[in-house]
Amino acid sequence: MNLTPKEIVAKLDEYIIGQKDAKKAIAVALRNRYRRMQLSSEMQEDIMPKNILMIGSTGVGKTEIARRLAKMLNLPFVKVEASKYTEVGFVGRDVESMIRDLVNASINLVKNEHKEKNKDAIESYIEKKILEKILPPLPKGATDEKKIDYKRSYERMLTKLRQGELDKLKIEIEIHKGLGEGVDSSLPPEIIKVQESFVKILGNSKGKIKKEVSVEEAKEMLKSEANEDLLDMEIVKKEALKRVENGGIVFLDEIDKIAVSQKSSSRQDPSKEGVQRDLLPIVEGSSINTKYGIVKSDHILFIAAGAFHLTKPSDLIPELQGRFPLRVELNSLDEDILYQILTRPKNSLLKQYQALLSIEGIKLEFDEEAIKAMAKISHVTNEKTEDIGARRLHTVIERVLEDISFDVDKYKNKNVVVTKELVHEKLDEVIEDEEISRYIL
Repeated sequence: MNLTPKEIVAKLDEYIIGQKDAKKAIAVALRNRYRRMQLSSEMQEDIMPKNILMIGSTGVGKTEIARRLAKMLNLPFVKVEASKYTEVGFVGRDVESMIRDLVNASINLVKNEHKEKNKDAIESYIEKKILEKILPPLPKGATDEKKIDYKRSYERMLTKLRQGELDKLKIEIEIHKGLGEGVDSSLPPEIIKVQESFVKILGNSKGKIKKEVSVEEAKEMLKSEANEDLLDMEIVKKEALKRVENGGIVFLDEIDKIAVSQKSSSRQDPSKEGVQRDLLPIVEGSSINTKYGIVKSDHILFIAAGAFHLTKPSDLIPELQGRFPLRVELNSLDEDILYQILTRPKNSLLKQYQALLSIEGIKLEFDEEAIKAMAKISHVTNEKTEDIGARRLHTVIERVLEDISFDVDKYKNKNVVVTKELVHEKLDEVIEDEEISRYIL
């Protein structure tokens, strides 16, 4: 999808309110990747991605912007937390595992696209396997008359199968036993190979098991087998690695947690700096060995984010700072923005709760004044206690709807209107006591 920066921002506006500067910076960075791919291969090599550092409190939309973009543009995307990594030589996850996670995300993305493309072929494969069990094939040398009868029976059964009339019928099928189960793909490739060898030795040597299941269950079980048989994994791997190298996005959250404050004398500081130094070659561009082959990280886009309450971006080592040339500060959410978050996005929180309760036969409506009251209470609570941004709306709405969600029999097949009075009844007492509000909201 070759969207212009304006089109990218317009799409993001459907889901995320405000934060124009952050949206603009990321939209331009992504468009530059498309522009780069149109150039000669010689020129492509010299154009490095402009990595972005997003600065802002929790809940203001940092992760959501990156996640939405990746989904919208169908790009390999992985979100990792910098604080989860440890310096080489310490126990914990090594920084290279983020690229291996990105490769796995890309493999799944390409696999799903191929599955969609092969949907008809997969359907035919499953139908053929099931009908072979219901209608055994004709013996060799069958007469033409028998062949015509068999064809008619086959077509009749195929119609019944497609209409779901055979779903309850029991059949015995042979399915592949998964050999790769239990293997942690984020581990270094050498260890993965050892794990896979153990799984193969300990697993079923025949590789297949027989099961008696209903036709309905067989359809699902045979789906993964059909995918494996019809999927050319070499093409998938090649395409997935290409997408990682030219379109992959790593969202590096909590980068402020590995920054070392000048005032701090914590014992952990050397380890934090060690993680930064381990990150540096990956962000600068290096070759990483993965289960599916070597991946170059030179043109992967890194978007780092952090609140930087206790540290500053300048507390990161200079070399790493230099690798994030674009800095974007995200705004805190005021009352008006919180109100818009409740009402404007395609998948707004209010729409989500209405959809959830409609399953119970409850038609939920929100009075305009009630929405304003929830936005105001969320804003006040953020100011009085910890500022957790839009996440505060979740706790406020849950508190307001708690009894309705619990006592569904009482409200079944009814119209329920959430009023300003109900909001204040549920929340006023909690807000007044600051200590209680810290725990409940």
